[in-house]
Amino acid sequence: MGNKTTEIRVKYENILSHDINELVNMSAENYDSCCRKRKYENIKVFFCNDTEEIESLQSMACNMLRFFYKQRINKAFRQKAAFVSCGTLQVLQCKCERRKKEKVCSDVFSLEDTETGEQSKKKCNQEVCELKENISSLRSCWNKFEKIISR
Repeated sequence: MGNKTTEIRVKYENILSHDINELVNMSAENYDSCCRKRKYENIKVFFCNDTEEIESLQSMACNMLRFFYKQRINKAFRQKAAFVSCGTLQVLQCKCERRKKEKVCSDVFSLEDTETGEQSKKKCNQEVCELKENISSLRSCWNKFEKIISR
């Protein structure tokens, strides 16, 4: 596990951490006041389990891929989220349980998308709130994993 952990850390620090930071910045730009005002009961967020960080990151990445086709989320934002998710899976050398989600990784930038990606301003967009929660969890788990493997 030692060599694999070092390899993961190097790839994370050299490539993925930059993309995650960009995604976090995009998340902040996709401000939705509803996310702060109301907590949704049905939000599916994965948490970083102690001693199971790799499995937690895999679950988070696979979960985030389901937002790729959600048209009420800005196109660039969901593409970046999918890119980070696929990068996480690649760095960890993991796959999703459902092959349909893995197909997203090969399609991330090749799909034609005709919708505008504009969010509805009239009502809260639970999908945006949920994606933002997942991004926050993914970043926290990567930070935790990095601290552990840096020791």
